Amino acid sequence: MRILGTGVALGAAALTVSLGLLASPAQAAPVLPAGNAPTCVTVWEKVGTITKTGYARNDCGRTLNLKIIWAHGTDGSCQTVRAGGTISSKVPRGIRSFDGADLC
Repeated sequence: MRILGTGVALGAAALTVSLGLLASPAQAAPVLPAGNAPTCVTVWEKVGTITKTGYARNDCGRTLNLKIIWAHGTDGSCQTVRAGGTISSKVPRGIRSFDGADLC
């Protein structure tokens, strides 16, 4: 009886783990820049309760002119970003989606 109980317990544990993996929320995938900024520009987005903000950090060894791009609306302004610098653009939450950064 002890062996049967162990087997049932292990089966139930495996099922619980499997269901837990299916039910857990997906990890946020890194944002792949859709813009034409070079690959040495790192982009990411932070979503708040009311707004969302797109960021672009210049990890290149030179100064670049960059802007944050958004789908379904106006992009961020063109800004000069020195090596190591970061720009951001904030928009209201809604249908707008973050599309990375463009050279401008």
